[in-house]
Amino acid sequence: MIKRKLKAGIRIFYNYLFDPYPLRTLAIKILYKLGIGPYPIRLELGAMDRPFYGYCLYHGARLAKKLGHKRISVLEFGVASGRGVVNLEYHAREIARDLSIEIEIYGFDSGEGLPAPRDYRDLPYHWKEGFFKMDFTSLQARLTRTKLVIGNVEETLQDFCQKYNPAPIAAIMMDLDYYSSTVHGMRVFDLPDAYILPRVFCYFDDILGSEVELLNNRTGMRLAMDEFNRDNPDKIISPAHYLLCKKVVELWYHQIFIYHNFKHQQYNDFISGENQQLPLD
Repeated sequence: MIKRKLKAGIRIFYNYLFDPYPLRTLAIKILYKLGIGPYPIRLELGAMDRPFYGYCLYHGARLAKKLGHKRISVLEFGVASGRGVVNLEYHAREIARDLSIEIEIYGFDSGEGLPAPRDYRDLPYHWKEGFFKMDFTSLQARLTRTKLVIGNVEETLQDFCQKYNPAPIAAIMMDLDYYSSTVHGMRVFDLPDAYILPRVFCYFDDILGSEVELLNNRTGMRLAMDEFNRDNPDKIISPAHYLLCKKVVELWYHQIFIYHNFKHQQYNDFISGENQQLPLD
């Protein structure tokens, strides 16, 4: 026990030692622990659990309101143990109260864990069949507003709109791990305009990795995204370039992407400031 605590203390020390903004990091952790301040400010600072989930949902909700929508949906593909959808419920409560908008949550998962990898594109050297199996009963008991869509995503997406009649999708969390599964999950972008916003804030989980995964554009989620952009001239999944230009760039900024459907019936609806004239002096 003492050795474990000592190792944890050393790790914390080294984290602060090599942190380029140690005071900022410490302040954010304090705000996170105490829950101080309005939700939008804590979100801007990242002083909360999974700020990337909150970011996508918050800005998706803001866009929806500007387009005249009173309710939205957020989808998580790859629920696993359910920590993600539990976290989404927290963000949904805060955002619904802050922006006065109704939020529906849908979690897509087979419930049985990862299937067998199909080929090298699914990274069989990193993932195994059966990883991330769901305890459906325990998870369902924790949820208050999430609807779990259980089954193969290739099939459940086909009748999703007819079965659930979801509000327009404003945010998507993609965590299906495999290339093959992500390809099926991205068919969500084929839904009719009535069920999805013209621009959607997306978080893609497995695109960075480590020295083990060694992720690249010919495997996994990165390949699925590249193929989507190649095969859909009127749509694109684009990095959030504006985040990558901030003074302090958080790791998860690299995992935020914006889906655009240029042919969407609301794509050209004006949502910006009415007066953008700059004075001469």
